[in-house]
Amino acid sequence: MFSDADAAALYDLLNPWDPKRWPSDGFYDGLVMAADSVLDVGCGTGSMLHRAREGGHAGRLVGLDPDCAALARARRRTDIEWVEGTAADAEWNAEFDLATMVSHAFQCLVTDHELRASLAAIYAALRENGRFAFETRHPQTRAWEDWNPSNASDVTDASGRALRVWHEIESVVGDLVTFTATTAEPDGAVLRVDRTSLRFLGVAALDAFLAEAGFEVEARYGDWNRGPVTTTSREIITIARRA
Repeated sequence: MFSDADAAALYDLLNPWDPKRWPSDGFYDGLVMAADSVLDVGCGTGSMLHRAREGGHAGRLVGLDPDCAALARARRRTDIEWVEGTAADAEWNAEFDLATMVSHAFQCLVTDHELRASLAAIYAALRENGRFAFETRHPQTRAWEDWNPSNASDVTDASGRALRVWHEIESVVGDLVTFTATTAEPDGAVLRVDRTSLRFLGVAALDAFLAEAGFEVEARYGDWNRGPVTTTSREIITIARRA
């Protein structure tokens, strides 16, 4: 009743990429436009790279994602390279000036093994002094507490179908949060339920993984205006450099 392709289209509707409207998108857009070659890990439907090409980026743009339905939407542009796979699958060798993981995709790396394998592959894909930019929600603000049915979103998709989307937490175990996302009709009739786990790493744990992979933290921000990480920061925004 609600296919993977429908879910990918709904994601774009709920999360439009707009550097002029959203500071987070503007932050990454500036980095991407300044880099000759870019690897977007966890590119999803490819919105960031689409916008970069539309904005005049003339260099190499590559999107990597394991979601076939999301990549089908990404491939609507054929002037960008699209690769099906995970971060750990990457086999590029010193080919990119910049790697990114946007929209909190980094938090989908939930095990130590996934983190180590993914960071090693991203490190290898970067040229000397290449940069890896990503963000993760700061665990101190407990963002998951807002993921509940009282914060449901009501939307109308491209076909004119009215939908309601909400989240519910299943468990919080250590730094791992597991939740469901439900897509339903306005009367509550459920069309689809997706289950996801995200990892909420603090600064010290995050930096330990980066250092182990060979990265040096070049810049660290707590908000999209490049303010410092504080006791109230909702984000840990990192630019790491291949040492």
